[in-house]
Amino acid sequence: MLSETELARTARQRLLPGFGDVAQERLNSAHVLVVGAGGLGCPALQQLAAAGIGRITLIDSDTVDISNLHRQVLFGVGDVGKPKAEVAAARARELAPELTITARKERLDSTNVLELCSAADLVLDGSDTFDTKYLVADACEITSTPLAWGTVLRYGGQAALWHSGPNCADGRGVGLRDLFPAPPAGESLECSTAGVLGATTSVIAGLMATAALATLGALPEHRDMVGRVTSYDALPGGFRSLRVGADPDRLLVTALPDEPQLPPELRDGHAALLDISEHPTLTADAVSLPWHTVTDNDSVRLALSSCDSDLVYVACPSGGRSAGFVLRYADLAAEMGIELRSLPGGLGAYRF
Repeated sequence: MLSETELARTARQRLLPGFGDVAQERLNSAHVLVVGAGGLGCPALQQLAAAGIGRITLIDSDTVDISNLHRQVLFGVGDVGKPKAEVAAARARELAPELTITARKERLDSTNVLELCSAADLVLDGSDTFDTKYLVADACEITSTPLAWGTVLRYGGQAALWHSGPNCADGRGVGLRDLFPAPPAGESLECSTAGVLGATTSVIAGLMATAALATLGALPEHRDMVGRVTSYDALPGGFRSLRVGADPDRLLVTALPDEPQLPPELRDGHAALLDISEHPTLTADAVSLPWHTVTDNDSVRLALSSCDSDLVYVACPSGGRSAGFVLRYADLAAEMGIELRSLPGGLGAYRF
């Protein structure tokens, strides 16, 4: 039963055709896993909490950086350096005091993703790397958990609702790999190197949250949302939508792949690791060059000299920023007799 406070707080929503108390009670009973408290996760979490989702698990291992604030709407300047998961959870509780929310300040990986996805009624993926997105999509397919998915870059983005796996009504469903069978090859762009319009993240997050609420509330025609991908272009402004069908030649994912291994040169001690994260967290084995301190060639030369190796892997959380760093400073490093390589997949893909 909904409390008097919750009934009052959601009064305008319950007036909607096909909604009412029944859908609101379904939302109140639902458990959502939100992956990432970033540009997509923050506005989506805000909307889910405000709409009356009863239980949320939020997982994010990062801390708030000042460069996050133009798009990650739950954070302020006073939160810089604090764990994103904990701050975002506190903001969500302010919106909905009856919400049960668990903040997990840890990395999502193959050791915990199946447990987390299977415990949820729906997963909302606000992550920002292909590795994590495919990990989440595969885990949702293995556990047959509905997935509200989204991605954003520069002035646009995409959102979709996937539901695939053996427990779907047809024993198959439609998943991310029916549209994109594998992650794109080579280094990919990310917000830190390609940029993103902050308002665009809220648009895509709104589409993701809408799909989640329609599914969990069993709103009219919510099943028609599965496999529908919506693309948004902020400039000049417009939406396009396409329907994805199941690929009959694709086998369902039944197990997660093993975690990737560090390049052999790093494992054998024949290369150095340069961590250019905004807040480096690696051990003393890595040389730290916080991103905000990369101000000129001299700062880079000093850091490379400290690596004491002619092969240096550059690392950041997701791999995009490190790829840009390698492109920019490869010639400078070569003058020093150093070869630069970007750590594939970013720090989030490995255990240290």
